[in-house]
Amino acid sequence: MLMQRPDPASIPVTPGVYLYKDAQEQVIYVGKARILKKRVLSYFRADGLSAKTRAMLKHATDIEYIATTTEKEALLLEAHLIKKYHPHYNIALRDDKQYFLFRLDPKANFPRLEIVRQVRQDGARYFGPFTSALAARETWKLLHRTFGLRRCSDRALKNRVRPCLYYHLKQCGAPCIAAISQELYHEAVDRICALLDGQAFELLKALRQTMTECAERLAFEEAATIRDQIRAIERTIEQQAVILPGKMDTDAVNLAVGSRGLAIAILFIRNGAISESRAFYWPDEDQNATHELLLSFLTQYYAVQRPAPRLLLPFKPMDADLQDAQTDLTTPSYTFFDALITSLEERIGQNIQVDIPDNPQDTQLLDLAKTNAQEEIRRKENSTEVPLLEKIAQALQLPKPPQRIECVDVSHEQGAETRVGLIVYIAGQPSKQDYRQYAMPNSQDDYLTMQNWVQRRLASGPPWPDLLLLDGGLGQLNVVSKALEDAGRGQLFPLAAIAKARDAQGQPDRRKGNVSDRIFIPGRTNPLNLASGSRELLFLQQMRDAAHNFCKGKHHQAHNKAQLSSKLLALPHVGPATAKLLWQKFSSLEEMRAASLKDLQELPGIGAAKAAKLLAALQTI
Repeated sequence: MLMQRPDPASIPVTPGVYLYKDAQEQVIYVGKARILKKRVLSYFRADGLSAKTRAMLKHATDIEYIATTTEKEALLLEAHLIKKYHPHYNIALRDDKQYFLFRLDPKANFPRLEIVRQVRQDGARYFGPFTSALAARETWKLLHRTFGLRRCSDRALKNRVRPCLYYHLKQCGAPCIAAISQELYHEAVDRICALLDGQAFELLKALRQTMTECAERLAFEEAATIRDQIRAIERTIEQQAVILPGKMDTDAVNLAVGSRGLAIAILFIRNGAISESRAFYWPDEDQNATHELLLSFLTQYYAVQRPAPRLLLPFKPMDADLQDAQTDLTTPSYTFFDALITSLEERIGQNIQVDIPDNPQDTQLLDLAKTNAQEEIRRKENSTEVPLLEKIAQALQLPKPPQRIECVDVSHEQGAETRVGLIVYIAGQPSKQDYRQYAMPNSQDDYLTMQNWVQRRLASGPPWPDLLLLDGGLGQLNVVSKALEDAGRGQLFPLAAIAKARDAQGQPDRRKGNVSDRIFIPGRTNPLNLASGSRELLFLQQMRDAAHNFCKGKHHQAHNKAQLSSKLLALPHVGPATAKLLWQKFSSLEEMRAASLKDLQELPGIGAAKAAKLLAALQTI
């Protein structure tokens, strides 16, 4: 039965976001609208709804509204809520491939070339992306060997009194001991920027001229260095096939429709060549929802990735409520798409050119992107293998494949520094930004700790997991199940526990490589019959091991910090408040010991006299 039509008077007439929830208060769909009332009521018309929308309305029992003042705010809020709740009926962009960028701050005295994963609004220059960590690392090494930039951290540069090994290998100019001037160092920085900007041929021409000038004035050692740089650059660019000379860096995006779903592919054109490509597939998507899918993809993808200066699209996606309202699409409005581009431009600090194909080159690029999308469809739809999450749902008797799985473990040392670690997997991949640690009352009773933890987890609220996996046996499972029932939330989410297999003496078999762990679910005293080495059991073991390592690591950090804090508090002139300031600025006692007088004077409330006493005290550690 479909959800009942809400009272029109209860729906705002402003821009905003609407959230459909099921009987367990899980958010199952998040949408945005220029006019909430108009968009929400369109779900309850007599006909024209897609099969996916009808399925969503069968599971929905309630709807919540969040009004915003502008379409841009609604767009950004929708993206945030999708990322937070991972609703079942929204497309889930789970890009499991790590992207890498080069970061270089040309305003620094001696800039450092770093490999990073995120773009910050810090005025630095970013180059990339690289989807291969190996390729990024090899290029990074080549640039350092060729141009001699420093590899050490800012703190090491500041405190070093002797040059490192790379200076003796002639792979660093040693700015740490002023062996190279800022002017010469920035010449190397400018050459790296030119190379990464695709100006390799112009750079080679300038380097050859400089090499000739060096040879003419008998500076043969400098000429030989430039010669080696030229050879390294030539080896790099001869591997690149330039297909679009003179074109700015471009992300070309296109989609394809399959018999059971939709796919989107993106090509990265950098320095005139296709450097990388990625493809994404969503089963059971409405084949008429291409505008909504493309806009949702662009919003989620570029929330974490840096867009190229130019986006090449098959069409500019139109708002869903405008598609509902007009049949003549000759003069459509792109309210949310325009808001997206504006927000991206604000984030990266530069304009983004959006094009649809109007020449053979652009058409060829989009055709190639579509071919990649079609290949992803063929690969996914022709696969006969049952998806892993479906196998887990079958094995654990779950109502649906678990998109969000949480796994918890307890760690302590004879009851001290007790920690509960929680890790999260979404769509089968770790979501490390959602990992949490809970500092619990010291106790050697793991059952009591888990019982108390349940209250903490309920207090933190949704998103709720589709499966909570416990590291332990039937005892832990029963304790958590009872704690949920006592709180009136017994059916909030499914539970399972994973325990080590038993040896001949009935003790936990902790031998390395053991693949026969036991899985328990509520209402059953015997473990489930999961085949040793099966995909689903190996996945659950992988999660359990990840949770164990995370929890153990957090416990050790807490234990070590407690010991180090005791050592710190034993020093003269160091009380709890000063110790807290030191830990906020420095990550270890070694860093505190290496701190300068100026570093200590930067601490809030620490004057010159107190800093001098602290400096003397820290040297005694």
